Order: sequence, then C-alpha cells, then structure tokens
Amino acid sequence: MPLALQKPRRLVPGDRIAVVSPSWGGPGTLPQRYAAGKHQLEKTFGLQVVDMPHTLASAEDLAAHPEWRAADLHQAFADLSIAGIFASIGGDDSIRLLPHLDLDIIRRNPKVFLGFSDTTTIHLACCALGLASFYGPSIMAGFAENGGMHAYTVDSLRKTLFSPDPPGLVPVNTAGWTTERTDWSDPVAQAQPRALNPAAPPKILQGTGIARGPLIGGCAEVLEMIKGTAWWPGLDAWDGAILFYETSEDAPPDKFIRYWLRNYAAQGILGRLSGILLARPDPLGDPTYQKQLETVVTDILAETGLPNLPVLSGLDFGHTMPMLTLPYGAIAEIDCANASLSITTSGVT
Repeated sequence: MPLALQKPRRLVPGDRIAVVSPSWGGPGTLPQRYAAGKHQLEKTFGLQVVDMPHTLASAEDLAAHPEWRAADLHQAFADLSIAGIFASIGGDDSIRLLPHLDLDIIRRNPKVFLGFSDTTTIHLACCALGLASFYGPSIMAGFAENGGMHAYTVDSLRKTLFSPDPPGLVPVNTAGWTTERTDWSDPVAQAQPRALNPAAPPKILQGTGIARGPLIGGCAEVLEMIKGTAWWPGLDAWDGAILFYETSEDAPPDKFIRYWLRNYAAQGILGRLSGILLARPDPLGDPTYQKQLETVVTDILAETGLPNLPVLSGLDFGHTMPMLTLPYGAIAEIDCANASLSITTSGVT
C-alpha cells in the first residue's frame, strides 16, 4: 500500500531535544562547532538540548562501538521527557547500527527525528516502522552555520516541526547558496558568514501538470548502502511517491548515478513514482556538475519508458546551505507549470 506514516507531536519552545551521534563523532572532535550549533538551536527555537551518554565520545570510540550509538538512540526514544531527537552530524557508517537497534523501542515512542546525509539510514528504519521523520539540518551542519543560521533554514524548520499546519508552498531561495569550505576549529571563521553564490530558481526537467504523492528519499550514496537490507522500503512504499534525491559533498560521478538509478528501474521503483525532486548539489568545484546529474536522470527515465515523469531540480534540501526540512510521508505536489513544490499535509500533529 502507498506510504502512510504515523506523525509525531509537534515541537514547542521549552521542549527537551536529545542530540545523538549515529555516525561520525563530530562533537568530540570539534566541540566548539558543536557548541555553536547547540547555542543556535536553543537561542533561535527555545529548545533545551540534552546530550546522550556517547554524543561527545571520540570519533575513534564511536567508530569502534556502533552499539554505543544504538544505545543512545534507544535511550533518546524511550525517554518520555524527550520531545525530539536531532543528529549531531552525518558520516558514512550508520548502517552499522542495523544489527544493534531495538526497533520496538523506536516503534513504541514516535517523536521528531531530524538529520540528513548518512542519517538517511535511520530515517528509513523509522519508515520501515511506519513512523514519520524529517530530512533536514544537523547540529554541526545547519544549526552551527557560520555567522548564524540562514533565515531560509529557520523558516522551513518552524513550518515543518513547530506547526500542525501544512508547510505549503516552498519559497524560492533568492538569498543565495553556499558550500564554501571553512575551518570548523577557527572561531573567527565560525563568526563570519560564508560567501553566497547566486541561486537559480528550481526548474522542471520533464513532465506536465501536477504530480502528487508522499515524500521519501535521502542521500544517493547512503541509499546505496541500504539497498537489500531490512530497512529498504518494499515496492508498495514507492507507489505514487515523490522521490527526493541528493548527493553528498563526495560529488559522485554521474556514471555512478546512472548505475544506481538503473537499479531503481530494475527493482520497478521508478515506474511506481509520481515524481522526482533533485537537490541543488555540492559541485565540488565543477560548475557543470548539476547539469550532468540532471542529464543522467532524464536519460534513465527515457530508457525506462518514463519521459513524462515530472522532475523538479535545483531545490535546497541537500548538502548545500541553506536547507529545507522535508517530512517523510507528507504529501507533496510538484507543479510543472510553475516549477514549484508545495507540501500539502503536515508532518506533525
């Protein structure tokens, strides 16, 4: 059956938020960057941050002990005083939590869970349990943005996590975007806003009319790690869905995207979708990178017999800043005539 997920309670100022490190031990490696993110979270949203026992453990210890990371997730979900759980940062091995997670603890305690990139694995674990979660900024990448959070990021978080109303039309980012590399250990750089590039508006690559369906997706490279595991969604979950798809700062070559999407076609996933959303990618110095990805997507859809499947590209939900927060399972609409995205149901109650 089509994706239908249980929604958690919305956040309100004063709520306690647990921060977990399900992948890389960023907080223990760069505590000043982590502290900046916590400060922004508390100052901007009025939330109380609670560190889990291993949130600030060393990167080496967390790498050696995925069971510690799973235990922190268990504790955060089971604690009734905790209203939400935010990832501290991404990484590349949260898939190693799979044999250690007690899914019953998560299933019995639905609450806001936020993160992006490698946190895709935990999102799909929640999805497999029938729980909605939220693809958005982490503490160290988003909340700890140099010079303070982008208004675009803040606005999306407020609409998505704090309001029971549907977020509605996603505004066009006119302020600009950035992937400028800075030294996270440098307090001078931390206080200085990063340079912004001009932001081209989203564009329709193919399709007409309005495509409607529940949101599901994540980081392309991490989705590859999950394929074939217990966390990978069954075919029914893709029926009528809108796939949101983004690449990390590794900027995988377009030929790999071609290989990966051919797998989606072979599984029968592409033919079940209502539409696709592509993020504005981190180009890693190559100004043609976004165009390369767009060409691969339309090529694969053409060879799969889907030349009219709506595809909206250039949205801000990936590894660039500012960043949207997307609620898994919420109904979204792609308006091909206006090259716009609306989220028409809320992700929270």
